[in-house]
Amino acid sequence: MDELKVTEYIERADKTLFSFELLPPLKGQNFDSIQEAIDPLLEFDPAFINITYHQEEVVYVPLTNGLMKKRIMRKRPGTVGITAAIKFRYGIPVVPHIICGGFTREETENALIDLNFLGVKNLLVVRGDPQEGQKEFVPEPDGNTHSIELVEQIAKLNKGEYQEKELKNTRATDFCIGVAGYPEKHAESPNLESDLHFLKKKVEAGAEYIVTQMFFDNRKYFDFVKNCRAKGINVPIIPGLKPVSSQSQMAILPKTFNVDMPEALVKEMLKCKNNSEVRQVGVEWSIQQAKELLEFGVPVIHFYTMGKSDNIRKIAKEIF
Repeated sequence: MDELKVTEYIERADKTLFSFELLPPLKGQNFDSIQEAIDPLLEFDPAFINITYHQEEVVYVPLTNGLMKKRIMRKRPGTVGITAAIKFRYGIPVVPHIICGGFTREETENALIDLNFLGVKNLLVVRGDPQEGQKEFVPEPDGNTHSIELVEQIAKLNKGEYQEKELKNTRATDFCIGVAGYPEKHAESPNLESDLHFLKKKVEAGAEYIVTQMFFDNRKYFDFVKNCRAKGINVPIIPGLKPVSSQSQMAILPKTFNVDMPEALVKEMLKCKNNSEVRQVGVEWSIQQAKELLEFGVPVIHFYTMGKSDNIRKIAKEIF
């Protein structure tokens, strides 16, 4: 049986669906960590699982003479392989992330060809973050600079248009393209209006659904959906939730993801004596968020696991 598209799952569902995102294991690790994250969540019948993609990073290795050697490495390789492993071990559709950073258009095309051979139907297209130490995103030579260019490339592949124009008798792919949405705007956007302008351009270029950045105040999501609809963006908008799990995240999450944390949530986190208590606060906060989103009638509730699923399981037991 052919894999369904995310949009097809949503159209056929008679209830809100459950999905989550995983990180590929660090280089040197095996599939065990992925399995440990997935297995506890199987009882909630995940509609699909997202797998992130990470570009190469610059690391500095100390030498015996006290100097440092610059080294380029990919700390979390294996997205395509993990996609295949999950798809064929569990029979669950996988949505690999496709990023601009670190890839030429030809390398991107080759990765897409691999995924097409595997029968993967769904993608989440993002530009990717700047490399550590860089103030702004720098694409590869002959790489895509913005996610809209990446959407356009995949949309052309869906029409049988490859990078090599002289190819004959080409076959079209049939990818369902998702993109990221930012209820509190992307960190690099001058304002939310500009953000919505470019989000609409992505949809016009071929994006068929949107997954939001994490948010902790549902009003941000409700307003985002309202503003999208007013702009003529009518594709499904999937909310993404991240339960807080440590006190350090009070500083890390707003800075890294450009999100606000409600005063009530921060007050509860400050009362906690340790991260175990913070983790429970995160579970309870996310349960309330999810219940309200269910009442709103969202198509899917998507969870950012950061590689750990014990807290997601506690939330899912109350919701699904």
